Amino acid sequence: MNLSDLLNQLGIWALDSVTAIDLIAVSSNAFCGAILVMRPDHRREWNNVGIVGLAIVGGIGGTLVRDILLVQTPSALTNPFYLVLSILAGGLALLIVRRNKPDRLENLLKFMLAFSLPWFAIVGVQKASAVHLPLIGVLFVAAAGALSGRYFLDIASGVTPIYFTNGGWYLGSTLLAAALYLILASRDLSIWWAAISAWLVTFVFRYFAMRLNWEKLVPWTKKVGTGL
Repeated sequence: MNLSDLLNQLGIWALDSVTAIDLIAVSSNAFCGAILVMRPDHRREWNNVGIVGLAIVGGIGGTLVRDILLVQTPSALTNPFYLVLSILAGGLALLIVRRNKPDRLENLLKFMLAFSLPWFAIVGVQKASAVHLPLIGVLFVAAAGALSGRYFLDIASGVTPIYFTNGGWYLGSTLLAAALYLILASRDLSIWWAAISAWLVTFVFRYFAMRLNWEKLVPWTKKVGTGL
């Protein structure tokens, strides 16, 4: 058996445009996940294997939920790039955390959280539109794919999922990226031009939402939380 045959048995090593964007989302979210679970509020005496394992959950969790909703075989189960890049991203995060101070890690996490979220929303729109879901279904799939990874990590860490508290504008950022991509794609832009444009606008919004601590509406309470 030659190397080509072995690689084919391991899975489908596809790298079309949609898959490439999905892998950007997965690897960056896995990186965020590893840093997140090493923070004091999420740390639960994980060992290194546990941290990388949680990085995988954070990376591919959203793709599993998205593809299952679309009644498709999850891409992460057929394309080895998803697992390989998630492991590499988790390992890289381990090295970076050990070499940097907490304040620098917080700034890096804010940047990467803003970086990863729009890509998931964009791929969700692409895949949901391809199976001709109505607009409400497209937006729901985009949101489910973008938000599931962080939800799983919060639950695994025994932390109230951040989507149910104030700060961050996770859902708002997801819907913004999805809406922008839908509009730009309808203008006959290429996948990459539409995706990068939607990502850039959402990235700026999401980053400043965290940096400036823009709060979600919370009834009968004063502002609390960090927005991370």
